[in-house]
Amino acid sequence: MGKQASAWVESPLQMLCAIEAHRAGLLGPVTAVVPRAGLRALKATRRALSDLALPEGLELAEPRERMPRSPHAVGDAFSGRVQLRWLVSHPGRIVIVDDGLATLRLLELLAAGPYKPLLRARARPGKLRAALGLAAAIRLRASRVSVFTALPVSDELALAVRAAGVDLVRHDFGWLREQPLGGPGPVERTVVLGTSLIRNGLVRRDRYLSWLTDLAAEEPLAYFPHRREDPADVALIRERPEITVYDAGVPAELTLRGLDPSQRVLSLPSTAISSLRVLLTPRGVAVEPVDVPDDWWTSRAAPALRSHLTGVAG
Repeated sequence: MGKQASAWVESPLQMLCAIEAHRAGLLGPVTAVVPRAGLRALKATRRALSDLALPEGLELAEPRERMPRSPHAVGDAFSGRVQLRWLVSHPGRIVIVDDGLATLRLLELLAAGPYKPLLRARARPGKLRAALGLAAAIRLRASRVSVFTALPVSDELALAVRAAGVDLVRHDFGWLREQPLGGPGPVERTVVLGTSLIRNGLVRRDRYLSWLTDLAAEEPLAYFPHRREDPADVALIRERPEITVYDAGVPAELTLRGLDPSQRVLSLPSTAISSLRVLLTPRGVAVEPVDVPDDWWTSRAAPALRSHLTGVAG
């Protein structure tokens, strides 16, 4: 893998999991984690992680506009830029770290065979984009691929992925769990994680806001917005009595590690449910998925997509 490995990250979760992948020995003795430039959440996460005891041999590099010439690790396997880079750089080893629910979509496609184009679940690609997704899938088959994930993967899917020649490596945020908890977290008993489902046009805004209002009428809430949540929606939530909005700007996996057993976390379908369960269940903190009622979904949320989302959160 050369003297120094590089990990190209485009989200806070990807950055966190790239550190865990280095700690697990998947990237060699020296790794530069390179964040994509221009993303506020990545800047905040990099700053927060810099205050922790990073694993030996790991560097949090300065943000860059362009990804390294041949990144050893990436998070977004559905990115057109990443797929193009795979085609021109002929990587011998590729490590793919968690990128939210898209990671399970990737595993399903890899398990289905070498000729399934790597395309997002909601994508409506043209011919060129579909061709790139197919070429990327074939390129992966010619490489040594490891998928490094903390998400729950069924035994059936895990067997199919490994049968397809992909190395599936599980982790439980071992490095992060060793770090000091830091300052105090929210004092409210109930913590609600924000969602991107509204901005993505999958869940109705009025239903979601009404649910939050009703919940806050029962007890004070701590609300942690999703990094892609519409600022206008966050402003409306901030106006609700008994809701305190915490603009953490970094992953919930970092900010909520210090919750105690008297508290609980609520969330619509989200990757954070799985990762927070790994971190908080041993501490006696309940992490509870919120079922999305049928009348919350919009017409853009196809049944297959609803099943995918709710299946991960279960």
